[in-house]
Amino acid sequence: MAETKGNFSTPNIPAPDIFASDTPGQNIPALDITVAIPTYNGAKRLPQLLERLQAQVNTAGLRWEVLIVDNNSQDNTAEVIQHYQALGSLGVPLRSAFEPRQGAAFARQTAIQAARGEWVGFLDDDNLPEVNWVAEAVDFGRRHGQVGAFGGRIEGCYETTPPEGFEQIKAMLAIRDHGPEVISFEPKKLRLPPAASLVIRRQAWIDCVPTEPALAGKLPGVFIQGDDYEPLLYIDKGNWQILYNPALKTYHQIARQRFEREYLLTLARGCGLSTCQLALIADDSWCRPLVALRVFVGSLRRLTAHLLHSRGKANADLAAAVQLQFHLGSLLSPLYVRRWVRLPLRLVPKE
Repeated sequence: MAETKGNFSTPNIPAPDIFASDTPGQNIPALDITVAIPTYNGAKRLPQLLERLQAQVNTAGLRWEVLIVDNNSQDNTAEVIQHYQALGSLGVPLRSAFEPRQGAAFARQTAIQAARGEWVGFLDDDNLPEVNWVAEAVDFGRRHGQVGAFGGRIEGCYETTPPEGFEQIKAMLAIRDHGPEVISFEPKKLRLPPAASLVIRRQAWIDCVPTEPALAGKLPGVFIQGDDYEPLLYIDKGNWQILYNPALKTYHQIARQRFEREYLLTLARGCGLSTCQLALIADDSWCRPLVALRVFVGSLRRLTAHLLHSRGKANADLAAAVQLQFHLGSLLSPLYVRRWVRLPLRLVPKE
């Protein structure tokens, strides 16, 4: 591909609140899609992802850009970004933003604020898109006028052979395949696509999602997941559809250390600890303590059933141990709720 250095906008975005005053009808997107890459210490992973974006096909006539959000990296991520900006080999604008607050939720919020596309296509820095990913994202969005967000197939690419029983727990590593047909996700049941490969209608996010997330990904001493589901729950409450597009495919690169027992157990508990906070966001009732009680009772029931079914196999069976940690985290999740109150949202009334 010929170099197109003159088409690049290389300066960093000055602040994460660049579009903080957005209201419906303002800051009309100039592009079809922004491919947003939140990254932390991604210097070694970004080059392969950028090469896959350079290889995108069927993009003639599309207006798009790549936006990398450096989430306070401690390696040479900034230098890698600057190298590719100077190289000018992508053929589309490559911009960068810096988000000092640690947590993927903050990085995604910064990406939404800074994006110039009608759609924002999120890719994790270890998730490589199929060569038609950009074109498919734009086409699917255009064909579904009521969709506020959609995900796709995520296939695992493993550095080493997955442990026995991995099929039962692979969803926790954002490996997803819901079949060959377009389907609607079920937000009220917390069945949603992960942010590893997720396309968002930017205006739907601006209209519906609070600027301060309840789930940033971490609390002091505690790793809590659910930050990728939180904005989708708000978008659902704004009467936007959340769909699965089987033609939108990516390949998640899974390093060997992510199969380590302690990592998987910590991840599972973190997923469980977000359960109550997500349930409170998804629920339409005003009696918040009852929602928490329902989560506790349901989690206790599922934990008991799991213990009876596994019959002490957790020490030898990795899948059983991971599921046990998820249920324990879910049981404890009412103790880790950060936001109990309803937030005022600009929503279209439900019919």
